[in-house]
Amino acid sequence: MSGRAGSVPGGAGPGGLPAVDAPACTGVDSPGQAASVYRALGLRPVINAAATLTRLGGSLLAPPVIDAMALASRQFVDLTELQRSVGERLAMLTGNEAAYVTSGAASGLTLSVAGCVTGPEPTARESFPPVGGRRLRVAICASQRNPYDYAVRQLGVAVVEFGADSGSLRRALGPDTACLLWFAGEHYASGAPPLAEVIASAQAAGVPVIVDAAAQLPPVASLWHYTTELGADAVILSGGKGLRGPQSAGLVLGRREIVEGARLHGSPHHAFGRGMKVGKEELLGVLAALEWTLAQDETALLAAYEESVRRWIDGLAGITGVRVVRGYPSEAGQPHGRALLWLEPASGWTRDSLVDALWDRDPHIAVGVAGEAVALNPQTLEPGEDRLVLDAVREVLAAGDRRTRSPSPGR
Repeated sequence: MSGRAGSVPGGAGPGGLPAVDAPACTGVDSPGQAASVYRALGLRPVINAAATLTRLGGSLLAPPVIDAMALASRQFVDLTELQRSVGERLAMLTGNEAAYVTSGAASGLTLSVAGCVTGPEPTARESFPPVGGRRLRVAICASQRNPYDYAVRQLGVAVVEFGADSGSLRRALGPDTACLLWFAGEHYASGAPPLAEVIASAQAAGVPVIVDAAAQLPPVASLWHYTTELGADAVILSGGKGLRGPQSAGLVLGRREIVEGARLHGSPHHAFGRGMKVGKEELLGVLAALEWTLAQDETALLAAYEESVRRWIDGLAGITGVRVVRGYPSEAGQPHGRALLWLEPASGWTRDSLVDALWDRDPHIAVGVAGEAVALNPQTLEPGEDRLVLDAVREVLAAGDRRTRSPSPGR
């Protein structure tokens, strides 16, 4: 995904662990063969033109990830040592001080904030939240509140909101504030002060800043931009979205004290995060995914996304009652376009009826929504699937809204 392959901060480039000569472990030769696994369970496969959504499986594993996970599954290892070794390699590749692999980005939020509350002392994990502890407040911008902050609230901390003005930000950064949590992406920017201003104020108050950038790949620079360039103390990313690693993995990258605090509360320790386990397969899978990501040509990848968007716009132009335009950025604020379809009464369709009709097909066609528009996202499609999506949309629009349908997932 990266147009900066070979120019990772600190002079590190992709390479990671030495290559292992082994036969490919995928055992899958075609999408049809993969789909047969789900059909055997009575399920229809999905063509995903929505997003890297957890409910749809996140993303598809990059080819090296499958082999790395299969190889990891064939040998016992000291898991604590492996976690540290993989973390050191991830930190080197991204130019960060330290790194830790978690069981998803939400787990990364929980464990990082837990570490900020208690500090990195081992005795602190035996009583959480700490009895009589003081640092039990987490600052979050009011306009950025969202369901994902439950990953923090479950710790028993109090969320202190701040607004776009500097005064409310300063008031949120008191001596009892364990950390400030910031949600990255253009869709979270409205009503929030600039991140650079937030980081400067937090640093002056001695409060660490944790950036949730779970879906902010691309751009690949998100692996180091928030920490080494903007000065945040840690950034959290999903391992199973744009990175195309295991869905059940996430990354905490940044300052060593934050990473060690997260590690303190994570598995295999008997602590708050004991159940948030990361296996040897996920550890090597994440490493393989990051190495693969750094070796990709991000400029070419984004250009391919735009080609799909242009194909959809051209292919749906001129249909009665349908207006289609390029939307930017993506639904998660990533730097690529998507096709937005507005349906007028003359089309015979509503937004929801079209979404449901596409989902009713075999295979399911998953699409997103943006306000009153239907959104087609190219990020999660395999080569050639953009044409299948276009054909499906045209066919459904031509058929008219005549059937009774069950709602698509998530609505």
